[in-house]
Amino acid sequence: MGKIAFIFPGQGAQYKGMGQDFFQNSKIAKEIYQKASECTGINIEELCFQENDRLNITEYTQIAMVTTEIAMLRTIEEFGIKAEIAAGLSLGEYTALAACGACSDKDLFKLVRKRGIYMQEAYPVGGAMSAVLGLDSVVIERICQEHAGVVGIANYNCPGQVVISGEETAVSEASKLLVEAGAKRCIPLKVSGPFHSPLLAVAGTRLKEDLLSMDFTQPAYPYISNVTADVVTDYNEIPKLLELQVSSSVRWQQTIEQMIVDGVTDFIEIGPGKTLAGFVKKINTEVRVINIEKYEDIETAKRALLQ
Repeated sequence: MGKIAFIFPGQGAQYKGMGQDFFQNSKIAKEIYQKASECTGINIEELCFQENDRLNITEYTQIAMVTTEIAMLRTIEEFGIKAEIAAGLSLGEYTALAACGACSDKDLFKLVRKRGIYMQEAYPVGGAMSAVLGLDSVVIERICQEHAGVVGIANYNCPGQVVISGEETAVSEASKLLVEAGAKRCIPLKVSGPFHSPLLAVAGTRLKEDLLSMDFTQPAYPYISNVTADVVTDYNEIPKLLELQVSSSVRWQQTIEQMIVDGVTDFIEIGPGKTLAGFVKKINTEVRVINIEKYEDIETAKRALLQ
């Protein structure tokens, strides 16, 4: 049998009510939400489960997503489902750190809360992101590099889907050039900043001090960095990688390809939505992908993995 990997989605997958059935059915999940509220001074239950205008604002989205994913993760672990490697898309990388035991949940909640604030404040207006469909990433890289404005690749999601990020005008102009070069479509994304672009470097710089004060420990099993798409086994590398991650490209396709090379045959997506499952199947149709978004999904996963 091949390896099992946990993968975690990032910002953009959030919705009202995410994780609520875990909160209602799992004692440890409820404790996770309460712990996150205590650590951040935010009522995370209210933020995630009730109608409000904050859930889609970066500084609140990030702590809401990570809390929900960790609540799901800890519940899943109690059912005996374990992984041998982990990764997360952008913000999801922080949950991957929790999964492999590289830091405490309490410290992670505090760190993610600060990351959200720093990213919200780094470039509050004038940024944009766009999904480019059906064009080779080499062509996208070239056009972005030749453009005079600040625009570049934010995410290598899967074959045929790359996200660009940068100044609003530069992203708009580059999108037109990419369509002329053969892209099927360029779809503007509803985001509150130019994530994973050099415009966010100041957020990484602010985060550096918090990262250096964190008590990271040796991971119980490896995780893969968004920045390098390589396995991280030394906890001393973590602060620098997370500092760079804020403004660097997310190499998700390369991450999944590396996991498959390392022997992963089963991917378990933990968190809201099924976006990552879709990406994985576009990268490799032969691996198995299981999504755990609802409490009832745990039984399905158990039957598939623990038979």
